[in-house]
Amino acid sequence: MKALVHASVPVVYLCLSGFLYGQSKPSASLLVLSKQEHSLSVVDPSSLRLLAKVPVGNDPHEVIASEDGKTAYVSNYGFGAYNTLTVVDLVTDKRVKTIDLGPLRGPHGLTFEEGKTWFTAEGAKAIGRYDPATGKVDWILGTGQNRTHMIYVSKDGQRIVTTNVNSGTVSIIDQEPVRMPGPPPGVHGPGGMPPPPPGGPGGAARTDWNETVVRVGNGSEGFDVSPDGKEIWVANAQDGTLSVINFQQKKVVDTLAINVHGANRLKFTPDGRRVLVSSGSELVVLDASTRKVIKRIPIGHGSGGVLVDPDGTRAFAACGPDNYVAIIDLKTLAVTGHIEAGGEPDGMAWAVRR
Repeated sequence: MKALVHASVPVVYLCLSGFLYGQSKPSASLLVLSKQEHSLSVVDPSSLRLLAKVPVGNDPHEVIASEDGKTAYVSNYGFGAYNTLTVVDLVTDKRVKTIDLGPLRGPHGLTFEEGKTWFTAEGAKAIGRYDPATGKVDWILGTGQNRTHMIYVSKDGQRIVTTNVNSGTVSIIDQEPVRMPGPPPGVHGPGGMPPPPPGGPGGAARTDWNETVVRVGNGSEGFDVSPDGKEIWVANAQDGTLSVINFQQKKVVDTLAINVHGANRLKFTPDGRRVLVSSGSELVVLDASTRKVIKRIPIGHGSGGVLVDPDGTRAFAACGPDNYVAIIDLKTLAVTGHIEAGGEPDGMAWAVRR
């Protein structure tokens, strides 16, 4: 098996042999899914060498790593045909577990917060949360929307955002305290004592989830929350537009008609200054403050997943029809190379070893 990297430096052919496995892994790894080969590739982001390739089951679409960078979770999607998450040990580069989600079919979007894996389940019109400590799904919430697809969860686990592709909506879901009404005048507990305080055992405050559904554009799929947490930008694949939502007000404040038909992923750069949108054969770069297109970068015959280097120097765009991941220099806004990490690449993530 050979791993090929095409870049602006001499081409190097590397075999996945004992030489590679004998090397210490970098502190950060680029994870790339191959839908055609049903595999997860682990790539050194500095040398662009393929370090390992792990089988991950049917139709892998999205991947996320745990906070310590030691475990990866892959959604087995199949447009609702499958109902599993695949767990990969990134220390040994082995598949270690398949999580059966039962009726939560069509898992897709993933994120990892508060030590748990959060996921969407299109077939169930729901989102869920898997706890690695207990090995169980410990929470489920229905959205009532069609094709709940991608997911964001705040660091404190109190706010969730999802896109609902066929409904053309975004769900903004907040955890809030339950305000129980007091007893009617003159009502007392046993023995004439005041009734117990509302809430859980011991009077603990109860919380519930409140969903606000925001209408955006048709085919709302890829989205990202700005680094300052003030805006949600959504790519509407069918309309070819972007919707900008004020996160606090929970309403659309701008619709950008910029011809991004087929757009399915959108990412902010870490400094919040630029927005990257994968749209067919192009990666479209916008200025976040002016909301104007800076450049349309040709990257291949079709695009999917987009990932930005944590230091903001590069972007990676999966080009499924071309069987490579394009590398884009975010200073020159030019393609500088390609990574071949398996046929039909799509979902990508960073694994940072801590």
